Amino acid sequence: MDLSQLAFADPSLMLDLAMLARRLRKGGWQLMLQGAQPDIRALIEYVGLHRLSGVLIVPEPTSA
Repeated sequence: MDLSQLAFADPSLMLDLAMLARRLRKGGWQLMLQGAQPDIRALIEYVGLHRLSGVLIVPEPTSA
């Protein structure tokens, strides 16, 4: 899921993403999150979404 255009999120979105990750995990899939803005990334870490099984946080590509 590309989060690069997401400028605002609250804990309710993180709960929705956690539930989505749970459903995907039951089906043998993972939820891949990429492109999160720094504030969104901080919220992901604050609520612990990044620690859930089945959630994969893709780091930002470094520019040369």
